[in-house]
Formats: sequence, structure tokens, C-alpha cells
Amino acid sequence: MAYSSSQNNHNAFNLNAMPSAEPEVWHPYFLSPNGPVTVIDSVMLSDTTATAVAAVVVSISNMGHICMLEIMKFERCTPKLPLCSVAQKQQKKLVKLQQENKGLKNLMDSYANGLVARSTKHDKSTTELQKQYEMLLVEVKELASRSIPLKM
Repeated sequence: MAYSSSQNNHNAFNLNAMPSAEPEVWHPYFLSPNGPVTVIDSVMLSDTTATAVAAVVVSISNMGHICMLEIMKFERCTPKLPLCSVAQKQQKKLVKLQQENKGLKNLMDSYANGLVARSTKHDKSTTELQKQYEMLLVEVKELASRSIPLKM
């Protein structure tokens, strides 16, 4: 659907427009001696508007600062018992995990020692088998070097 340029103009600003009789209130809590700050008031052109806006901004900033001070005071005054109980629970968990870790380390060490013993035994068996193999080879060579009489 095609739009004409006249339909798009309703979103454009009219720089020659005059303010309506009742300007829209910007934020009701920005109060100046002339009433609430409206959308057509300018901080740059009116000291009264600038003062009203600055007063609210400063009071909001002060409320945030006061709130932060109250939170810090509350944190200083609250008993540390809940933190201590949490710390004790965490300490118990840590001790339990350390004991479990020691048990796992002992198990791993015993398994490793068993592997070393089996490996040593395997090496000895391999050496013995190698010696037996070499002896059999020598025997086969001796038998091969002898002439065997054929029976007919």
C-alpha cells in the first residue's frame, strides 16, 4: 500500500506551531513557583525551571545517598549470628570434603601401588618367557643342524 507524503507529515514537527492553552505536564513532581514543569518549559531559558529541576534531581540524589547510609547502618547493627552459622556450615562441609578427598587419595595410592606390583610381576613373567623362547630357539637350531635319518 502506497502512502502519500501528506500522510507522513503527521509525525513531523511543526516549528511554527504555538503551544496549546494547557501545556502537557512533564513530570508532576518537578514543581516550580509557576506550577508543575511542562513539556514546553526550558531549563536553558528559564532560571525558575532550572532551579525546580535541579532541586528535584538533588533531592533524588540525596534520597539515594540517605538510603545507602541507612543500608550501611543496618548492616553494621545487624547481628552477625546468621553469618556465623552459615560460616560454620560451610566449614563443616569443607572438613567433610577434605576427609573424602583424603580417602580418595588413599584409594588412588593403593590402586597405583597395586598397578606397580602387577607391572613388576608382568615384567618378570615377560623376562622369563623371553628366556624360555630363546632357549627353545637354540634347541630348534641344534635339532635342525643334525641330520635326521629318514625311514623308508
